[in-house]
Amino acid sequence: MVDERVSFRHDPEQVLRVDVVDLKAVNSVARMVRKWGSSGEYRCYNVDLSREFRYCLEEGVDPLPKHELSQLQIAVSETELASERVTELTIDDEVVTGSGADVLTALSARVESVDPDVLFLNTSDLIPVLFQQADRLDVEFQLGRRSGWQQLAGESTYESYGQVGHSPARYNLPGRVIVDSSNTFMWNQTNLDGCLYLVEQSGKPLQELAWSSIGNILTGIQIQEARERDVLVPWRSWRHEKFKTMRQLHDADRGGFTFAPDVGLHEDVYELDFSSLYPNIIVTRNVSPEKIRCECHAGREDVPGIGYSICDERGYLPDVLEPLIEDRDAIKAEIQETEDEDRRDELEGQSSAIKWILVSCFGYQGFSNAKFGRIECHEAINAYAREILLETKAVLEEHGWQIVHGIVDSVWVTPIEGEEQTSLSALASEISEEVKIRLEHESHYDWISFVPLRDSDAGALTKYFGKVAGEDEYKYRDIECRQRSTPSYIDAAQKELIRAVDESRDPEAVSEELRPWIDRLERGAVDPNELVITNRVSKTREEYTQSTRSVAALQRAADLGLARAPGQSVSYVVVDDSEGSRERVMLASEELDEYDVGFYRELLVRAAASVLSPMGWRKSDIEEELGQYTESSLASFG
Repeated sequence: MVDERVSFRHDPEQVLRVDVVDLKAVNSVARMVRKWGSSGEYRCYNVDLSREFRYCLEEGVDPLPKHELSQLQIAVSETELASERVTELTIDDEVVTGSGADVLTALSARVESVDPDVLFLNTSDLIPVLFQQADRLDVEFQLGRRSGWQQLAGESTYESYGQVGHSPARYNLPGRVIVDSSNTFMWNQTNLDGCLYLVEQSGKPLQELAWSSIGNILTGIQIQEARERDVLVPWRSWRHEKFKTMRQLHDADRGGFTFAPDVGLHEDVYELDFSSLYPNIIVTRNVSPEKIRCECHAGREDVPGIGYSICDERGYLPDVLEPLIEDRDAIKAEIQETEDEDRRDELEGQSSAIKWILVSCFGYQGFSNAKFGRIECHEAINAYAREILLETKAVLEEHGWQIVHGIVDSVWVTPIEGEEQTSLSALASEISEEVKIRLEHESHYDWISFVPLRDSDAGALTKYFGKVAGEDEYKYRDIECRQRSTPSYIDAAQKELIRAVDESRDPEAVSEELRPWIDRLERGAVDPNELVITNRVSKTREEYTQSTRSVAALQRAADLGLARAPGQSVSYVVVDDSEGSRERVMLASEELDEYDVGFYRELLVRAAASVLSPMGWRKSDIEEELGQYTESSLASFG
C-alpha cells in the first residue's frame, strides 16, 4: 500500500501498487482486477502507457535526440507491395530496379552507407515484405542497426467523431526511427523540427509521436504535468458530471457563437481573429477540470450564461497550456524578424505543431475517452467564447463597422457607409484589454465572397473565398478547391474562375473563362491523371448495400489484389458513370486513358456555381450562358 494522488482533485490516499513480471502482464492484470469488483468498484492507474513512453517516464529518460538526425526515404508502389515481390524501389530520389535479390542488396548497402536515424517510408508494410523476401531468396538483409524486426501493433479500424479511420500495422527496427507517411498526421502537418518540439513537451519518443494523434500527444503533455504533481494516470476515463437542471443543460449544451454570413461579394473587408481564443480562455479564466464547479465556491456564478463556479486556486490545465501559448507567441515574433530561411522553416514547423495542440485542447475536454477531460470545461469555454464574440460585435458596430460574418473566434467587418469609423487597430487594442485575449488583424481583403448553401439562399457558415489586399494571393475555405476529393483539374479551374471574378466582377466574364475548361474536357484533351478522385471508405466492400463509385473502386481493387480496409482511401477516375459495377471506374494506379466527360463536366459546373452563386448566378444560369454558344474557344487548345 502506498500514498498516491488518484486525480488532480484529490490529496494523497492509500492505493494498492501491483508490480508485474513484465510489460505484457500489465493489461492482463488490470483486466483481472476490474473483473474482481462490481462496476466501478476498482479503478486502475498507469496501465495503458506504451512501452517506450513508459520506459522514458519510469526511468527518467529524455527522448529528445542530442544530435541532428539523418534521414533516408524509401517508397514502393502499391502494386509492387501487393505482389510481395519487390523489384523496384525509390530510395530518396533514385529509382532502384532489378531482381528481388538485387533490390534487397542495393537497399541494404544504401542503408549501411547512410546509417540514417530516421527511415521515412511511404508505407511501413514494406518492412515485413522485404524481410520475408530476403528469407525466401536466402539473401542477407538488414534495415536496423542490429538484425531483425518486430511488429508492435496490427492494423485496426476505429471511429472518431463519426469518421471511420484506419490505423496501419506498426513495426520496429532496432536503432532507427520509422516514420510511416500513411500514418503520421503531425509529421505531415509540420516537419521534423515541429515533431521534435513535441517530443520535448510530451516525453514521447519520436517514432511514437509520429504515429500519435493530436489528442494522444496532448495527453502525453498532460501526463508530464500529472507526474510533476504526483498524480496517477487513469486507465479509462471516469469523469463525474454533476447534476444539471434541464435549464442548465439547455443553456450549457451549445457551441461557439456563429453569425449568419451576409451572402454576396463584399468590397474592402477586414478579418479580425482572437489569438488562440479557446486556449487563452482556459488560461485567463482558469478553466480546469478540477477547478470548475468547485465545492469551495458553490454559490458563485462565474461562467456567463450557465452559472458554473470556478475556483480561485490555479488549475493544472492553464499550467499545461500557458507555456505553449507563450512559446508560440515568441516563435511567431521571431518568424517575422528572421531572414534565415532554414531558421524560418524550423520555427514554422514548431509554430504549426503548437497550433495543432492548442486547437485540440478545447475539444479534448468534451471527448469521452479523454483521461483528464471534463464536459463542464467544454461547456464553460464555449460560454466564455460566445460572450466575447458578442461583446466584440457590439464594440465594432458602435464605432462604424458592419459585421458581414463571424464564427467562433473570427469576425469579418467592412465600413458602414455614411458613418465615421474608429481605426480597427485602436478598437482591437481596446477589445483585447477588455477581454484579456489579444484580438489581431488577420487579413485585409480587396473583396470577399460568402457562398450560399447549394439549395438555399442562406449562407454556408464556412464557405468563402477572397482576394488579399495588396497581394497576388487568394484565400479559399471549404469550397471545392479545398476539398480532399476534388480532382486537380477541377481545383485548377475553380481557382482560375476566382481570378476572373477579381478581374471583372462580372458573371458573364467568369462563365467565358469556364468555357475553355469545358471545351478541353469535352474534346478528351485532359490527362485522366488530373481527374483522379480520392475518397475514404467507411465499410468493407461486402457491407455496402448500394453501388456507389467508391464500391466500384473497391471491387476493382479486390480484383487486382489491392486490399482496402475501412478508413483507408481509394483513388479512381470515373470512366462510365452509367455502369453499376467495377467498369464504372478505373483505379489511379492503372493505365488511365479515358474518362466520363458528362460526369466531370457536372463537377466543373458545380465548382463554377460555388464561385458565381455569391453574385446571384446558380447552376441553371451558368448552363444557360454556356448554351448560347457551341464553338470552342481558342484558349481551350492552349
